[in-house]
Amino acid sequence: MSILFSFLGGILMGLTVAPTNYWFFAWVAMIPLWLGIKKESLPKTLMSCLAWGCGYHGLALFWITGIHPMTWMGISWLNSILIASFAWIFITFWGAGFVVAWGASFYFLLRYIDDSKKVVNDLFFKILLGAILWVLFERLWSFSPLWWSSISYSQSPYNLYILQLLKFSGISTLTAIITTINALWAEGIKSFYDYFNDKNSLFTYQLKGLLLPVYSLVVLMFFHGLGYLFYTQPITDNPEEVITVGIIQGNIPNTIKLYESGVGRAIARYTESYEKLSQAGVDLVITPETAIPLYFDDIKTKTKLYPAIIKEKTPIVLGAFGSKENNFSNSLFSIDAQGKVIKQYDKVHLVPLGEYIPFANILGNFINRLSPLDAHLIAGEKNQIFITPQGKAIVGICYESAYGEHFRQQTKQGGKFIITSSNNAHYSEAMPSQHHAQDVMRAIENDRWMARATNTGYSGIVDPHGNTIWLSDIDQYQTYQGEIYRRQTKTLYVKWGDWLSNLFAIILLGLFIYTFLGFSSIQKD
Repeated sequence: MSILFSFLGGILMGLTVAPTNYWFFAWVAMIPLWLGIKKESLPKTLMSCLAWGCGYHGLALFWITGIHPMTWMGISWLNSILIASFAWIFITFWGAGFVVAWGASFYFLLRYIDDSKKVVNDLFFKILLGAILWVLFERLWSFSPLWWSSISYSQSPYNLYILQLLKFSGISTLTAIITTINALWAEGIKSFYDYFNDKNSLFTYQLKGLLLPVYSLVVLMFFHGLGYLFYTQPITDNPEEVITVGIIQGNIPNTIKLYESGVGRAIARYTESYEKLSQAGVDLVITPETAIPLYFDDIKTKTKLYPAIIKEKTPIVLGAFGSKENNFSNSLFSIDAQGKVIKQYDKVHLVPLGEYIPFANILGNFINRLSPLDAHLIAGEKNQIFITPQGKAIVGICYESAYGEHFRQQTKQGGKFIITSSNNAHYSEAMPSQHHAQDVMRAIENDRWMARATNTGYSGIVDPHGNTIWLSDIDQYQTYQGEIYRRQTKTLYVKWGDWLSNLFAIILLGLFIYTFLGFSSIQKD
């Protein structure tokens, strides 16, 4: 029964993320998972964790199946189903594996600490340990090639009060709070059950446990109140730092995007929109990821867009392919008023299974049997600096929105505003909604204005508090003219990075050493 409840808890957590956005469920959705940690049974613990992880990640990431059908790429309908199903199952179990690793570590540490007799079996200690482990495992997970669904982004984009706390230590701040609140509720429920069913339990232990739900409400209100204080602080921008941006959402379906008809439509739409926005007086035009799916050298010589840039003299950030070591890169080109490329940014975090095959030695043969695609992009170098005529920008292409550290490093190096460029045409509407939620978090973490251009939606403008100033329609050809501002502030997160998880790692190491010494002394006695 606990395994079923854990699965339902995972489903509940899956409903917190965009586009359903029932973010308030996140504060209770981990209760079944926590109650599923059984010190007397490792198999039950692991199964409960697996069930919760599959429920959460399976629902939150179900949008990956939107890549089907891929018949437009020459892939058969059956193979398309197999590829989509494999991708969904793989990323679901990848995320669930993280939860299982957390549960196993929690189980063994609780057993180990009990045996050491060095630390009193205290409810608050158990809660702290569980929260620390979850934060640390999420941090490790964020270094992997498959990273998207942290529990912290359950609160984005609507719970803007709590999201302000991202400025402290990034997503680890929210992850720690969410885990702690759920643990307080779970231990309170367990103590309530013990109070009526275990007459041999210590009354003081029961009383402490019965008060835990009260503590959870106090903690929840405290952090929301703290976030409210940050949110209500006015955003003070220097009028001289304003940038009028023009965003183009070309809406070129992937079914035609890479073929002659799609390339022709893209050239026509982006040229026409560029001219329109230039004549409206914008300072910078921003296009989506691979807006023109050609090498930049071909864009210069074979399209009407480049002559339009020379004529209108409005700087543009253009998504296209770059040449790199006899391969190609997914790139953004910063082009000035004279048509000169002053900076090229190459996408660093490529999409696993889409832009490259992770663990190619193992999965490569399987994927290649299912798909005729044999071309793969080359990743860009880390720590690139992107210069525009309007100043140093912080940039990310598509999947990179999930990597907070990617944006933090650019902000620390002097980036004054954020540009994200994406093409989510191959997924269902859920994915663009989640992508926007990720971008809202990046804007808050770095205290920067953000302009976002996508192929089919959602394009938008987000302020440093995470307010969405403008959001495009989905699957519509649109242009938009709006204002963002250059900023030079540095949040605690920008200065120190994810210091909270580093602190937790030190605490865990100290605890391990302390209990190890205690266990050793017991063994000698």
